[in-house]
Amino acid sequence: MTTICVDQPATDARAWAASVTMAATVFTVVTAEMLPVGLLTPLSDTLHITEGTAGLSLTVTGIVSAVASPVLPLLLGKLDRRTVLSGLMVLLAVAAFVAAIAPVYSIFIAARVLMGISIGGVWLFTVSLARRVVPEHAAGPATSLIFSGIGIASVLGIPAGAYVGELVGWRWAFVGVGLIALGLTVALGIFLPNLPPERAIRLADVREVLQLKQVRVGLVLVALIVTGHFAAYTYIRPLLEPHTGPALIGTLLLAYGVAGVAGNFLTGALRPARALTVIAGGIALTALAMPVLGTTLAGSLVLLVIWGLAYGGTSVSTQAWGHAAAPSAPESSSAVLVGVYNGSIALGAFTGGQVADRVGTTTVTWLPAILATAALLVLLANRRERG
Repeated sequence: MTTICVDQPATDARAWAASVTMAATVFTVVTAEMLPVGLLTPLSDTLHITEGTAGLSLTVTGIVSAVASPVLPLLLGKLDRRTVLSGLMVLLAVAAFVAAIAPVYSIFIAARVLMGISIGGVWLFTVSLARRVVPEHAAGPATSLIFSGIGIASVLGIPAGAYVGELVGWRWAFVGVGLIALGLTVALGIFLPNLPPERAIRLADVREVLQLKQVRVGLVLVALIVTGHFAAYTYIRPLLEPHTGPALIGTLLLAYGVAGVAGNFLTGALRPARALTVIAGGIALTALAMPVLGTTLAGSLVLLVIWGLAYGGTSVSTQAWGHAAAPSAPESSSAVLVGVYNGSIALGAFTGGQVADRVGTTTVTWLPAILATAALLVLLANRRERG
């Protein structure tokens, strides 16, 4: 009895340390992926490109992540997941250091390709591993904790990158990401247990999941909401700067991020369909109001807080939808969901960039208004069909 009393807390502590480490890992890859958002103007100035072209760095990363998410489990299916995650973080560190020293845009894009491979793998494997590193009764909270890394990246990562960019230059923001990634490589090796794959994913498993109607509906919702969001959010810095000045961009992004973390837990507590209705409605209303009310510092702040509250729960809610639609195939459903999610980031950044360069940055908010409204229509039609 004495042994049990002493050992059990240590086991629980190690389990939660593993969850926190994976949350930090998600935080780091999301920060790396989104870093150009807060650095778009200085990055475009240094590399002598337009802001729309700079935004394509998110497109490239999103496309590679979308491909890597379903492909990596097929290629690495027999490897221990702890080894895989550690290797992916080393790759992220190398990519971040290359981005930091890139003398021209082509080398910067090559670094973003490497980041995309790491990001796609980390997103997928951490989602499916949450329930394996903690006791069964704690699987839900552990999953929410790991997904909070996404919201916390908005709170700390992106604004911190913007602040670093203002103080010492955008390249040092990527150096910081590389150093954090190396530290997490060590932490993953210490805190994660051996995690052999439960069963390697086959192409047949992915095809089988895609045959489920509610999985397909969920993928459509992800595509509409995430594409719309990133069509505008990628260009939030040039959108806000004329009204707020560059010095306050980090503060505004911080306000958005804090609201995003709150939204992560508030909407994450709702049923997936209801949560996604709130998310899509909030994004649509905020996007419609931005050209009118976002022309002052106070208006921009209020709208960014509402936007953060609305979008913050997207990752948790879409994962919950996918797990409810395919409860017997969590890793396969996560693979296709993460693939579409990252592909939608790419499509949103690309579409927003085309609009920003051809029509003007102030018009990009129409894209989330239209696409989020379309998502509401899909949710309404699905609810009627299911009765």
